[in-house]
Amino acid sequence: MTNDNHSLIKAINVSKTYKKDNNEFINVLSSINIEIKLGQSVAIMGASGEGKTTLLHILATLEMSDKFGDIYFQGKNINKLNLNTIRKNFFGFIFQGYNLFDDFTVMDNILIVNKVIKKDTKEIARDKAFDLLQKVNLQDKSKMIVRNLSGGEKQRVAIARALYNDPLLIFADEPSGNLDYETSIQIHDLLINNTKKRKSLIIATHDKELASLCDKVFILKKTFLEKCQL
Repeated sequence: MTNDNHSLIKAINVSKTYKKDNNEFINVLSSINIEIKLGQSVAIMGASGEGKTTLLHILATLEMSDKFGDIYFQGKNINKLNLNTIRKNFFGFIFQGYNLFDDFTVMDNILIVNKVIKKDTKEIARDKAFDLLQKVNLQDKSKMIVRNLSGGEKQRVAIARALYNDPLLIFADEPSGNLDYETSIQIHDLLINNTKKRKSLIIATHDKELASLCDKVFILKKTFLEKCQL
């Protein structure tokens, strides 16, 4: 495992350009450099359309940067690593759009992780999933079909699922965007406290209160990233 003096994930000269239908190009990110060490929490802020989610996805290896940029995980270029193995064993994802199975129960949406990683017995997996549901205050809805949940409840299921495999690095895209104030505070504490347990957290957010709890805050402005203090 990476020690605290080394980068957990690092981006060097990351850029991203999209081609529109009319053959015009949109430069979303330009020469972005960012480094996250083990145990750090980092917030990426910026106005809508500035590229927060794009940068988060590139760091999470869900999108590729333009060819001149590089992403390093534990000191190794991701192009030389098995990305599926990294995502499965080290990363946890909290998507803004939930990415849940609407026809599954709350419990089954969390247990699906164990079916992929095949780490725990059924009994251990259910106990672990129920403990996570307690942490996000959804223990009474473990048998409910996800499509019948509110938006905020779906987001909490997504957070519990992301934490199931005890990931080294958590990527969160607006994790409190659909939550009421009281639940937002609970989720903020849960995410930040998990980071303190030798994990790292990268959040794309509009929420200044959530960002202020992080160790570092970066703001995307006109495709560039600058460090700031809230």
